[in-house]
Amino acid sequence: MMLPSRFYPVVPDAGWVRRLVPGARLIQLRLKGLPEAEIRRQAAEADAICRAHGALLVLNDFWRIAIDLRLEALHLGQEDLAEADLRAIRAAGLRLGISTHSEAELDTALAAEPDYVALGPVYPTTLKVMPWAPQGLPRLGAWKRRIGACPLVAIGGITLDRAAGCLAAGADCVAVVSDVTSHPAPEERARAWLAAVDAGHGAVAG
Repeated sequence: MMLPSRFYPVVPDAGWVRRLVPGARLIQLRLKGLPEAEIRRQAAEADAICRAHGALLVLNDFWRIAIDLRLEALHLGQEDLAEADLRAIRAAGLRLGISTHSEAELDTALAAEPDYVALGPVYPTTLKVMPWAPQGLPRLGAWKRRIGACPLVAIGGITLDRAAGCLAAGADCVAVVSDVTSHPAPEERARAWLAAVDAGHGAVAG
């Protein structure tokens, strides 16, 4: 899989997709605690925005909805992966990213032949309670050596100041949440990310 950007914002609703695209060329929609009809509505809205601007939308978790809406990409955590129909996901042509936090989870992810692997949390994060200790930069290098050509996404507690270290350690792409969505000027912050990590780079291969 070719990732269209090294900057990978993760946002909580379609409104954020509208704010960051155009600009961001790779974005994940992570919807939580909503009725299915609203999830479908927001996913469809976000997809239309991304397609209009040549960006890649990745829907988190909801693989059935991703198939029904004919989206381009899907991200699954380990629990969702265990319950997902991988054959149906592949038949729909969805590109697939998978979260990992341990060697065992990486084994599980690689068995599913993902289009990218995410490792986290690289740094401490306050977004949610994590049962895993921060992975640290050396683990990014270890993961990259194992997965080879498959793109590696770093996530968890990453700020703009930490992005270069993640890329130098082995990540192909950096996912970011609160450093953009909690910033007082999110659009400006996103532009700073793009200038810092995507300047001079085209699509990112693993």
